[in-house]
Amino acid sequence: MKVNKKSVAIGVAIVLACAGLVAITVYRSSADAEKVLTAKVTRENLSAIVSGTGEIKPKNYVNVGATAFGPITHLYVKEGDHVKKGEILAVIENVPQTSTVGAQKATIASAERDIAADIAAQKVADANVKHAKADLEQKQLDYNRAQELYKDALISKQDFDAKKAAYDIAVATLEQDQAALIQANAQTSSAESKLTSAQQTLIGDVDAFNKSISVAPFNGIVTNLPVREGETVVEGIQNAEGSTLMTLGDMSVVTAEVKVDETDIPGVQLGQIADVTVDALPGKVFKGHVTEVGDQALLRSTGVSTSQSTTGTEEAKDFKVVVTLDNPTSALRPGLSATAKITTAHKDNVIALPLQALAMAVPGAGKAESGHKVNASLSSAQDPKAQPVQGVFLLRKEGRKLRAVFVPVQTGITGASDIEVTSGVQPGDEIVVGPYRVLRTLKNDAVVKIDTAPAATDTSAS
Repeated sequence: MKVNKKSVAIGVAIVLACAGLVAITVYRSSADAEKVLTAKVTRENLSAIVSGTGEIKPKNYVNVGATAFGPITHLYVKEGDHVKKGEILAVIENVPQTSTVGAQKATIASAERDIAADIAAQKVADANVKHAKADLEQKQLDYNRAQELYKDALISKQDFDAKKAAYDIAVATLEQDQAALIQANAQTSSAESKLTSAQQTLIGDVDAFNKSISVAPFNGIVTNLPVREGETVVEGIQNAEGSTLMTLGDMSVVTAEVKVDETDIPGVQLGQIADVTVDALPGKVFKGHVTEVGDQALLRSTGVSTSQSTTGTEEAKDFKVVVTLDNPTSALRPGLSATAKITTAHKDNVIALPLQALAMAVPGAGKAESGHKVNASLSSAQDPKAQPVQGVFLLRKEGRKLRAVFVPVQTGITGASDIEVTSGVQPGDEIVVGPYRVLRTLKNDAVVKIDTAPAATDTSAS
């Protein structure tokens, strides 16, 4: 019995020793393993988004300039007012123009009365011609009859001469009345020409008068009003002080004019949908679509086109993109700060993984899962001519060990936080996503362990 107890004790001691040895081995193995964060490869709907910031602008707007010289006598609007097409906005002093128009209208009225008198005289002259023709016909018959009677000695020489004289007087009277008719016609034509000239002059006078009155060219909103009633304005100098009365914007078609980084502009195309948010209207999203993509780069510091810049310094550049809002509201105002998120690509049910999981490797000694020889360390010195390979670290269980195997992948569109993968991994695969400090130096086939500790809360800002 004593022997049995001793044997059991020895056996237990051996088992404990083996267990301890195994525990030490596992501990040492675990102590050398890198702690990593992991995630599963999934299927999801991905959208590639390009963002740009800018401001709300009406698609159509115009600077209403002064078209006459003088002080503003009436200003009928203020900044922010809604106006309709044809509505009077402002009046510039127009006493000379008013006087000229009035005088010309009086001249036209006088010319019209002269024409009426000339037409009456023309009718009288025409009637005289008709009367003279009738009288001539009668005198012609009397004269012809007198000639026959005189040949037959039935009338005296005195009577014949009287008939001939009467005929000659009728001929002269007709010629005189016809000349008077021609003169009356000429006077009427002259009066009509004078009336036409006066009417054309009035058109110019009315135009000069109208230029002293500014009217709205379309329905819109007054977005800028740099002048006041009583100030003197000048004409013909665009954008000069005192030449612009106000800016009018047509808010029936509203756009967000934003600047997009030069690295993102290749993916932006006409017709792409966009979500526009306005800082002044939190929580409100306006749907829109891209209607214009600038073809000139703009310097970020000045906003000036690179083709117009005289400096040779290299700096970041943007491109102008115009997004037209589908359903604008009256709450929108020109100049409000806006952000546009443009969907440049969209795919449903694609294989995707977190962006931070991607790593770059250079062909080297280690052997990757796909058969490529790689060394996944981003910091190790390699052949400078070697091309880096993009991939992820895929978790593989080897007995009690967990290894991170580098797998090259092909990618597609990029979403906000995830990226499409077209080859290399499958849904359900577990990959390393961090920490970045570990991921950037992780070696292919390295032993790792999953970090299950809760993420530390950053309290530095509190």
